[in-house]
Amino acid sequence: MRRAERLFRLVNEMRARDLSRSQDLAAHFEVSVSTIYRDIAHLQASGLPIEGEAGVGYVLRPGFDLPSMTFTHDQIEALAVGLSFVERTGDPALIAAAQEARAKLQAGLPDPEERRLSHAPYYNLHPKKGETARLGAMRTAIRQQQIVEISYCNAQGEASQRRVRPLVIWDLVDGWMVSGWCELKTDFRTFRSDRMQTLDVTGERFQDDETTGLLAFMKRETCETHRR
Repeated sequence: MRRAERLFRLVNEMRARDLSRSQDLAAHFEVSVSTIYRDIAHLQASGLPIEGEAGVGYVLRPGFDLPSMTFTHDQIEALAVGLSFVERTGDPALIAAAQEARAKLQAGLPDPEERRLSHAPYYNLHPKKGETARLGAMRTAIRQQQIVEISYCNAQGEASQRRVRPLVIWDLVDGWMVSGWCELKTDFRTFRSDRMQTLDVTGERFQDDETTGLLAFMKRETCETHRR
């Protein structure tokens, strides 16, 4: 975790605690106590109202908080549905991110004890199973625009080796699929995760151009949808 990200999370963690002990914070962030001391000193020097000292504990004074956010009940329920869905993808990184997002949003709501994201009457009841490591690797490849190599079996059981420029993930009830530019077929293709025998992120970068990139793919999808 980069320091900037850890500092941001540290502030949010202290906001949720009445008293923050350095040992507890170090265990939570999986860093040394001395690292927490340095982080706290940096935040104090930056002007954050943190009181306390090493060996005793720290308190983030009231008044320092996220700006109040005003959401309607429908908007809160929409957020709850989305977060609930993400929390059941089976991807550990996305689950943790959704939980942190829930906590940040909750802290910024007016009257947070009266209106809670967890009270929305909608829930996603489709937990995903298996292949979470590949899902995380595919998300990274899409974000960093890296070519992936997969061993793939089609519906007829025929195996092939594919080099794919991944563009988008489809998260469905029974699993996930990825769409991208297939260099073997020189065209867009969609691949089911349960038919991938292996998946390797090559580290080779690709360009999101006008003919093989995401905009071109979505344009084709829109045209095909209108023809149906």
